This record gives sequence, C-alpha cells and structure tokens, in this order.
Amino acid sequence: MESDFFTAIRECLHLSDVDKKLKMTHQIASALREGKMDLSHFGRPLGVDANGFPESPKLVKATQVPKRGFGSIEGRAIMMHAIAHIEFNAINLALDAVQRFPDMPEEYYRDWFRIADEEVYHFELVRAHLRYLGAEYGDYPAHNGLWEMAEKTAHNVLERMALVPRVLEARGLDVTPGIQKKLRQSGDNHAATLLDIIFADEIGHVEIGTKWFHYLCEKEGRHPEKTFFALLDNYFPKGMYGPYNIEAREEAGFSDHEIQILLGTEQPI
Repeated sequence: MESDFFTAIRECLHLSDVDKKLKMTHQIASALREGKMDLSHFGRPLGVDANGFPESPKLVKATQVPKRGFGSIEGRAIMMHAIAHIEFNAINLALDAVQRFPDMPEEYYRDWFRIADEEVYHFELVRAHLRYLGAEYGDYPAHNGLWEMAEKTAHNVLERMALVPRVLEARGLDVTPGIQKKLRQSGDNHAATLLDIIFADEIGHVEIGTKWFHYLCEKEGRHPEKTFFALLDNYFPKGMYGPYNIEAREEAGFSDHEIQILLGTEQPI
C-alpha cells in the first residue's frame, strides 16, 4: 500500500469494490496509528465524480426508494439497506473531506480520516445484520442525496463543514431514536442496539464538523451563527424541519441560540 497518506486516501476513495474500500480504509488507519504514513505532501484532489461508487445499488430519486415498513422482515431489510447506504456514503464523504481541501491543520486530516474508519465499522455492522435478514447491500434502490451535497460544497471547506456534518449528519441524530423505537416494537432489538453504537459515534462526528466550522469562521473573521444560518437560507430555501434531538445536538456542539433558532423560538442575529 502507498505510504503517502493523501495518495492512499485518493486510491481508497476511487475504489468501487465495496470490500476493497473497507479493507483499505482499515489498512490506512493501522498504518497511520503506527506512524507509517507521510502526511507532508497534499497533492492534487480527485474530481467530485471520483467517489468509487459500486454498480449497485441502483440510484433513483428519493421518491422512488422502496418504503421502509417495520412489520415484515423485508421491510426491516429495506430500512437497514437504507442505513447501510447512508454509512457507505459517509465513508466516501469523510475520505473526500480529507483529500479535497488543502492548507488545513494536520489534525483536521487525522480527524476526518478517523471518521472514515468509524464509518467503515458502522457499515460493516449494518451490513452484517442486513445479511442476517436475508439481503445484501445493493439489493434495493437508493438515493444519492448525501453525495450531491458533497458535490455542491466541493469548492469550499467551510461550507462542507457547515452543511454535511452540521445539517445532513445532524439530521441522523434527530431521526435515529424514532427508528430505534419502531425496530424494538417490531422485535428487532439487535438492530436497535447497533444503532446505539452508531448514534454515539455520530454525535462525535457532528461535533468534529462543528469544531472545524468554528475554526474556519474564526480564521476568516466570520460570525459562526450568522454564517451557518446564511448558508441554510442559501442551500435550503424552503427551510429546515423538525423534530430535533435537542440533547444530541447540544452534545455535538450546537449552541443554545442555534437550537432556539431551529425551533423557531428565536431569530438569527
């Protein structure tokens, strides 16, 4: 394996074979822990279309994704497939955050690669349960909303930190408890427990996004709240919607004022 960190990351991102991508991410993580990776040469980023996406699942519009009922084994399989697809996209998103943006502190690259490695673990957990339910990743259609936001924010690291972890991934914090409740009601306690593991890690991922968003705002002399809500207005002109997981968002670094603005009880500065 290439010992140049950024070259290895780009090779991994570009891989379309799911198992090879998972394995290589873990290999890079091991080499990085052992001090065998050189982070001194950033190099040239890949294009936004080089996300190493496999031939399946078939990508369709969000309205064409199968309904995710909980009353049958297949319904739960469709739900777990949707979660697996989110986790696979999250691997690519984290790898892309590492390889796309130059001139960031080394800690930034280490943070986002650690997220990539954790997303691999999440994908492996969900895929194992999906297989237990008799299905495989790629069996059902999926949509590509997460990666579309990566494409839209490829030009600016501040916008990427604001809109991927602090909007799309934070949305996962909002909806996961409801999914877990339905899984437990259907008798699938194992799946609900897997989501406990993922949920705890995802709080940390959103928190890292908040950390680097604030770093970039300070570096550019921008007010974090003003900047965040201006970006929301620009990218989501129809507005955001709840319900919001207040406790999880607070743990992930959202301020009280930001949460009140999301809830509609206060106005942006």
